[in-house]
Amino acid sequence: MLARLRESLGMPLSAVFGLALLGVPRVVAHDLRLASPLVNSLLVFVPIAVWLAVVLWLRVPNAFRTLLIVGVIYGVLLGVVHQLLWTQAFGGAAPSLGGNVAGVLAPAAEGLLLRAFAFLSSLVTGVLVGAGTGMVGWVIAKAVPGFRKH
Repeated sequence: MLARLRESLGMPLSAVFGLALLGVPRVVAHDLRLASPLVNSLLVFVPIAVWLAVVLWLRVPNAFRTLLIVGVIYGVLLGVVHQLLWTQAFGGAAPSLGGNVAGVLAPAAEGLLLRAFAFLSSLVTGVLVGAGTGMVGWVIAKAVPGFRKH
Protein backbone atom coordinates (compact mmCIF):
# COMPACT_ATOMS: atom_id res chain seq x y z
CA MET A 1 0.00 0.00 0.00
CA LEU A 2 2.74 2.49 0.97
CA ALA A 3 4.77 1.50 -2.07
CA ARG A 4 1.78 2.24 -4.32
CA LEU A 5 1.23 5.57 -2.61
CA ARG A 6 4.92 6.45 -2.99
CA GLU A 7 4.78 5.53 -6.67
CA SER A 8 1.58 7.53 -7.19
CA LEU A 9 2.98 10.62 -5.47
CA GLY A 10 6.45 10.29 -6.98
CA MET A 11 8.15 10.69 -3.62
CA PRO A 12 8.15 9.07 -0.18
CA LEU A 13 5.32 10.01 2.15
CA SER A 14 7.92 11.38 4.56
CA ALA A 15 8.97 13.88 1.87
CA VAL A 16 5.34 14.90 1.35
CA PHE A 17 5.02 15.53 5.11
CA GLY A 18 8.34 17.37 5.07
CA LEU A 19 7.10 19.71 2.36
CA ALA A 20 3.90 20.36 4.28
CA LEU A 21 5.91 21.09 7.44
CA LEU A 22 7.68 23.94 5.63
CA GLY A 23 4.49 25.98 6.07
CA VAL A 24 4.32 25.61 9.85
CA PRO A 25 6.77 28.42 10.77
CA ARG A 26 4.47 30.95 9.11
CA VAL A 27 1.54 29.74 11.17
CA VAL A 28 3.51 30.03 14.40
CA ALA A 29 4.91 33.45 13.44
CA HIS A 30 1.43 34.67 12.49
CA ASP A 31 -0.37 33.39 15.58
CA LEU A 32 2.31 34.75 17.92
CA ARG A 33 2.77 37.99 15.94
CA LEU A 34 6.50 37.37 15.55
CA ALA A 35 7.03 38.38 11.92
CA SER A 36 7.04 41.66 10.06
CA PRO A 37 4.94 41.86 6.90
CA LEU A 38 8.04 41.19 4.76
CA VAL A 39 9.10 38.15 6.76
CA ASN A 40 5.51 36.91 6.81
CA SER A 41 5.37 37.20 3.00
CA LEU A 42 8.57 35.18 2.72
CA LEU A 43 7.15 32.57 5.10
CA VAL A 44 4.05 32.36 2.90
CA PHE A 45 5.64 32.15 -0.54
CA VAL A 46 9.02 30.44 -0.06
CA PRO A 47 7.54 27.12 1.13
CA ILE A 48 5.12 27.09 -1.81
CA ALA A 49 7.98 27.78 -4.22
CA VAL A 50 9.95 24.93 -2.62
CA TRP A 51 6.94 22.60 -3.01
CA LEU A 52 6.77 23.45 -6.67
CA ALA A 53 10.53 23.20 -7.25
CA VAL A 54 10.79 19.79 -5.55
CA VAL A 55 7.84 18.32 -7.43
CA LEU A 56 9.16 19.57 -10.77
CA TRP A 57 12.72 18.50 -10.01
CA LEU A 58 11.58 14.98 -9.06
CA ARG A 59 9.32 14.82 -12.13
CA VAL A 60 6.50 13.27 -10.16
CA PRO A 61 3.85 11.44 -12.21
CA ASN A 62 1.14 14.01 -11.45
CA ALA A 63 2.20 17.35 -9.93
CA PHE A 64 -1.41 18.30 -9.22
CA ARG A 65 -2.14 15.15 -7.18
CA THR A 66 1.13 15.32 -5.26
CA LEU A 67 0.77 18.99 -4.37
CA LEU A 68 -2.89 18.54 -3.48
CA ILE A 69 -1.85 15.91 -0.92
CA VAL A 70 0.90 18.22 0.36
CA GLY A 71 -1.77 20.91 0.70
CA VAL A 72 -4.17 18.63 2.58
CA ILE A 73 -1.44 17.71 5.06
CA TYR A 74 -0.46 21.37 5.34
CA GLY A 75 -4.10 22.24 6.07
CA VAL A 76 -4.26 19.68 8.87
CA LEU A 77 -1.00 21.00 10.33
CA LEU A 78 -2.28 24.55 9.99
CA GLY A 79 -5.45 23.63 11.87
CA VAL A 80 -3.60 21.78 14.62
CA VAL A 81 -1.11 24.61 15.19
CA HIS A 82 -3.90 27.20 15.26
CA GLN A 83 -5.70 25.11 17.88
CA LEU A 84 -2.54 24.74 19.97
CA LEU A 85 -1.82 28.48 19.84
CA TRP A 86 -5.47 29.58 20.14
CA THR A 87 -5.15 31.32 23.51
CA GLN A 88 -1.87 33.04 22.61
CA ALA A 89 -3.17 34.13 19.21
CA PHE A 90 -6.11 35.93 20.77
CA GLY A 91 -4.23 37.30 23.76
CA GLY A 92 -6.44 35.43 26.19
CA ALA A 93 -9.60 37.08 24.78
CA ALA A 94 -11.03 34.33 22.59
CA PRO A 95 -13.35 35.40 19.78
CA SER A 96 -17.09 35.14 20.24
CA LEU A 97 -20.16 35.07 18.07
CA GLY A 98 -21.80 38.41 17.46
CA GLY A 99 -24.93 39.88 15.98
CA ASN A 100 -28.15 37.89 16.32
CA VAL A 101 -26.34 34.83 17.69
CA ALA A 102 -24.37 36.61 20.42
CA GLY A 103 -24.93 34.88 23.75
CA VAL A 104 -27.27 32.24 22.30
CA LEU A 105 -24.88 29.36 22.96
CA ALA A 106 -23.20 28.43 26.19
CA PRO A 107 -19.60 29.76 26.24
CA ALA A 108 -18.14 26.24 25.97
CA ALA A 109 -20.36 25.38 22.99
CA GLU A 110 -19.55 28.70 21.33
CA GLY A 111 -15.83 28.09 21.81
CA LEU A 112 -16.11 24.59 20.38
CA LEU A 113 -18.07 25.87 17.38
CA LEU A 114 -15.53 28.62 16.67
CA ARG A 115 -12.61 26.20 16.98
CA ALA A 116 -14.31 23.69 14.68
CA PHE A 117 -14.90 26.34 12.02
CA ALA A 118 -11.32 27.59 12.41
CA PHE A 119 -10.02 24.05 11.87
CA LEU A 120 -12.27 23.56 8.85
CA SER A 121 -11.10 26.90 7.47
CA SER A 122 -7.48 25.81 7.87
CA LEU A 123 -8.17 22.55 6.06
CA VAL A 124 -9.90 24.36 3.19
CA THR A 125 -7.00 26.82 3.00
CA GLY A 126 -4.50 23.96 2.76
CA VAL A 127 -6.52 22.21 0.07
CA LEU A 128 -6.85 25.41 -1.97
CA VAL A 129 -3.14 26.23 -1.65
CA GLY A 130 -2.24 22.67 -2.64
CA ALA A 131 -4.67 22.63 -5.54
CA GLY A 132 -3.56 26.02 -6.83
CA THR A 133 0.12 25.16 -6.58
CA GLY A 134 -0.59 21.75 -8.05
CA MET A 135 -2.34 23.31 -11.03
CA VAL A 136 0.66 25.55 -11.66
CA GLY A 137 2.97 22.54 -11.35
CA TRP A 138 0.85 20.44 -13.67
CA VAL A 139 0.81 23.19 -16.32
CA ILE A 140 4.58 23.69 -16.07
CA ALA A 141 5.22 19.95 -16.23
CA LYS A 142 3.07 19.65 -19.35
CA ALA A 143 4.44 22.79 -21.03
CA VAL A 144 8.17 22.33 -20.36
CA PRO A 145 9.63 19.10 -21.77
CA GLY A 146 12.42 18.99 -19.16
CA PHE A 147 9.89 18.58 -16.34
CA ARG A 148 8.02 15.66 -17.89
CA LYS A 149 8.45 12.14 -16.58
CA HIS A 150 10.60 10.10 -18.96
